Amino acid sequence: MLESYVTPLLMSYVNKYIKNLKPSDLQLSLWGGDVVLSKLELKLDVLEQELKLPFTFLSGHIHELRIHVPWTKLGSEAVVITINTMECILKLKDGVQDDHESGSSSTSRSASESSKTLAKPRRLQQATPSDPDLPPGYVQSLIRRVVNNVNIVVNNLILKYVEDDIVLSVNITSAECYTADEFWDRAFMDVTAPDLVLRKVINFSDCTVCLDKRNASGKIEFYQDPLLYKCSFRTRLHFTYDNINAKIPAVIKIQTLVESLKLSITDQQLPMLIRVMELALALYYGEIGAGQEDEREEASGHARDSIHTIPGLEGDAEAQAMAGQYPSPNLYLPGQEGDQGWVSWAWSFVPAIVGAEDEEGEEGFYQQMEGGGSLSGPQQHTPKDPVVSIGFYCTKASVTFKVTELQTESSYYSPQKVKSREVLCLEQQGITIEVLMMGEPFFDCQIGIVGVRALCLKGIMGVRDFEENMNRREEEAVFFTCGESLNSKGMTYLTNSLFDYRSPENNGVRAEVILDANNHKETYTELAGMQRFGAFYMDYLYTTENSSTKVCVGQQDVTATTAVKEGPAPAVRETAVKRLVVGPLDLRLDSSAVHRLVKMLACAAEHEYQPYAKPAPVNWQEGAV
Repeated sequence: MLESYVTPLLMSYVNKYIKNLKPSDLQLSLWGGDVVLSKLELKLDVLEQELKLPFTFLSGHIHELRIHVPWTKLGSEAVVITINTMECILKLKDGVQDDHESGSSSTSRSASESSKTLAKPRRLQQATPSDPDLPPGYVQSLIRRVVNNVNIVVNNLILKYVEDDIVLSVNITSAECYTADEFWDRAFMDVTAPDLVLRKVINFSDCTVCLDKRNASGKIEFYQDPLLYKCSFRTRLHFTYDNINAKIPAVIKIQTLVESLKLSITDQQLPMLIRVMELALALYYGEIGAGQEDEREEASGHARDSIHTIPGLEGDAEAQAMAGQYPSPNLYLPGQEGDQGWVSWAWSFVPAIVGAEDEEGEEGFYQQMEGGGSLSGPQQHTPKDPVVSIGFYCTKASVTFKVTELQTESSYYSPQKVKSREVLCLEQQGITIEVLMMGEPFFDCQIGIVGVRALCLKGIMGVRDFEENMNRREEEAVFFTCGESLNSKGMTYLTNSLFDYRSPENNGVRAEVILDANNHKETYTELAGMQRFGAFYMDYLYTTENSSTKVCVGQQDVTATTAVKEGPAPAVRETAVKRLVVGPLDLRLDSSAVHRLVKMLACAAEHEYQPYAKPAPVNWQEGAV
């Protein structure tokens, strides 16, 4: 009878994102233990709705999807999902996407109605005749263990982004996500007392990033050198829960370590790379896509008002949920019924722990929906914001700037080729980027570098050039140094990270998180930052506080007024503190270094890209006395 509980759970996720699946064939294959699906088309409208970003998917397909379910060892062996060759192409929305949005909405409704028999594992769980050998507590525990130990393997992942004349492509040869034990080794684990901890590992192999320019017809005439070539890195995820029945972790840590990062930027790629960075900043500050979000919310509100007009679904809350009008029964979480954007999409990948209390709460939710009642009681309770820690660590990194030129073969009819020369290099050691946040009240970002140096490569201009045929030492090419080397400093940049064997998480101890502004300033001083790094240290701290919500971040207690008071909104006090420290440095500028820097700045300005958002005009008369 395990198939009756686990099969709908797996089928709901597969059918949600893949087109034209036959439920009967998929179910029979899953019952056999292995399923192989080939040449699959992704539901692009569903992906856009999940991402909630101002992007449009031009295409998306999977060459092969394999699912292995070990029915005889389901409680001790992981379910393996393997994706072979997945490719997606997306672009920025043009601003007016009426045709695309209407088509996506209709496709989404039809797809949701066709999948309403699949995406309801818990309702099937109730409809299935009870088995004395499978008590409800055992089923919940089994499903929780299966979900927490799913292994995902992706071979040959291709992502492409196109905008104007920019073609950005990311190719990952292999990526694997699995559950790990306290030593970060592959294992079959479950969240148990007293630790209440779940660990995950994601390994990325041979990541290549290319940035090319296309012509007016959409073709790439000359392929540039890859920005990043065959870079491998690993990510560790650490989830800490308050209790066994908690759906959302109390503390989430996601940290990535890269041993060697070698970036290569040509003169033609530099303005395109700056354009991509501006896009990331515009998305972060919400400068693009705001109008589309308002239209989407208005459309969703209209759909909720017209919920009773769906034929064949009157009085059936479960079917309404399958049609996208109510939260899905098997994915409902308190506080997630709104349009939360891409953060909620990323949050959906955090494993949830389903307990008996949560199941009872959901039963009350369905009973109220079926009876036409409104939500009340526990369903309106907003969970406390979790503490999220994100870290990026790099042992050695280098950024090389190249100048390109066209080279013609001896024959007149031979095609032209692009030849590049390395002229400038920036090397860093021990890079750390750490972000700590808890909802809106607290945000902190720390960046540190142990050592950095810049040097001239080869000769293009200037008095002191360093050609390959000249007997000059490498030290003479260095014109900027700051900080120390890892050999003398040690691995201090990994202190208290998930990659530090001395960290509390790697010794079975729950780490203390500092979320109080005053305590943070006393702990992370400028002196402590320079002792840990040496070359560069930056700390940005942002906190908010208002009269209606009192946040006691030091003790992890959050209390807020439940009733909405009439009158003006309470004043919000925002505090931002920025600290920047640079260690002892040595700068020696000559004509070779100056010419290379000037050439780099000139290449960065050679573009005709329009800004994503124009700054609002400032009325200087408003503040005049």
